[in-house]
Amino acid sequence: MSSAHPHYDRLIEAVRHLPPLRVAIVHPCSDVSIHAAVEAASLGLIQPVLVGPAGKVSEAAALAGVDASAFELHDVPHSHAAAETAVKLALSGQVDALMKGSLHTDELMGAVVRREGGLRTSRRISHCFVMDVPGHPQPLIISDAAINIVPTLEEKVDIVQNAIDLAHAVRLPEVRVALLSAMETVNPKVPSTLEAAALCKMADRGQITGAVLDGPLAMDNAIDLEAARIKGIVSPVAGRANVLIVPDLDAGNMLAKSLSFLAQAYAAGVVLGAKVPIILTSRADSRAARLASCALASMLADARRSGRIKAVG
Repeated sequence: MSSAHPHYDRLIEAVRHLPPLRVAIVHPCSDVSIHAAVEAASLGLIQPVLVGPAGKVSEAAALAGVDASAFELHDVPHSHAAAETAVKLALSGQVDALMKGSLHTDELMGAVVRREGGLRTSRRISHCFVMDVPGHPQPLIISDAAINIVPTLEEKVDIVQNAIDLAHAVRLPEVRVALLSAMETVNPKVPSTLEAAALCKMADRGQITGAVLDGPLAMDNAIDLEAARIKGIVSPVAGRANVLIVPDLDAGNMLAKSLSFLAQAYAAGVVLGAKVPIILTSRADSRAARLASCALASMLADARRSGRIKAVG
């Protein structure tokens, strides 16, 4: 692992003592997806359960130069069936998490969010990136940059709580949530500032738990103490945030990709709010990010088993 990304090194080391997480690898029919599963298994992070057409899985393993013959395989005819079968395995307790292979995210999530036979809970499903930014003293959790397009205030309550749960699962010593906007003052013409203020008051009333919240905060005074001082913001979160809640998917996607491509940050991702963690990977993901994503799912599952975060029904 690269010393430029020490937060990921710590994540992966933290799960080495845990039993390998049973993960359904959904349609692992590309060299990248099957290689990621085999490597994570070789490090003891996961116990892969392959779900896909047997012939295509074998071809992908040969192309990747890996041996996947020792892993359990559920032979299904196509990617749609792979998603449905993986969800059934999760519902029956045969796997502890899902990992996206070489199928479209919408296809996998369609099976996950189905009202009958899906993995829905009472909590809104959302996505979090855990960003390892070179030079930054702590990992940054960013939500939601992948699933919820223009979330409502009600949906943001769950998005925030999911991110807080993840922060506790990865054992951040203090969870400090910044509700991001373009400014740090409440402006009736900017809806994200009103929602940020409402979310803070909801946390005061116990509707959101497990963290200290502040917002609206602009990105600079959320993560930089000097920027917060110059603006005169006195807050336990300003300048020290480790969870960043964005107004919408556009903002989150741009923020995460800006950090990745301009600051050489790594982005490990996981979907929360379902009955099991769901690892969403991309062909562009680095090796470290793929392994760290598996580590995130393992830490979430462990936190639920131990009661450090509440299981959602």
